[in-house]
Amino acid sequence: MARIRLNLRNLSITEKVAKGRQIVTAMTNNANFPNPSPPLAEVTTRLDDLEKAFLSVQAARSEAATRIAAQETVEARFDQMLTQLAGYVESVAGKDDTLITSVGMQTKAAPSAPTVPAPPDGVGAVVGEHDGVINLFWKPVSNARSYVIESSTDPAATASWTHVGIATSASKAINNLTSGKRYWFRVAAVGAVGQSGWSEHATKVAP
Repeated sequence: MARIRLNLRNLSITEKVAKGRQIVTAMTNNANFPNPSPPLAEVTTRLDDLEKAFLSVQAARSEAATRIAAQETVEARFDQMLTQLAGYVESVAGKDDTLITSVGMQTKAAPSAPTVPAPPDGVGAVVGEHDGVINLFWKPVSNARSYVIESSTDPAATASWTHVGIATSASKAINNLTSGKRYWFRVAAVGAVGQSGWSEHATKVAP
């Protein structure tokens, strides 16, 4: 069994680069390790490549954020103008739906009574970035306000299911799991008038 624990899976890219450069510096001209394999020059090249790729991604993200902000500003101005135009149409048409729809606008439907949400579909599980973490995801349920999550290590036993979390979006990281153990998960949607049935199971071995 290897004695060295690099822990690379739990390091960010910047931490990996810093760790790699520290190791290269410590091994350069080190009499105890005269012939590193791979050569330190190749390791340094890979470090430079990784750092360059990371900086390129950060620059792209920054540019994307700037463009998104500009788009949102333009979109807000358009929304305001179209809302103003809708106000004009309504002031002329009043409650005449035919006049309103004749200009390509829709009228508001009468509110329907709330119903119990359907069980979430597409529940899946992937290992997280850290030990003991599994990330769950599923398709959003339109009238759900939140989701409840249960897990089990013996899904056939009804009493084995335990509550492990609540989510307000269609994903959830489940922490503090035992590494190497297989878990099953199920999700239910919670709406204004109650909770849905349980989803199909998703299963994954905790990292």
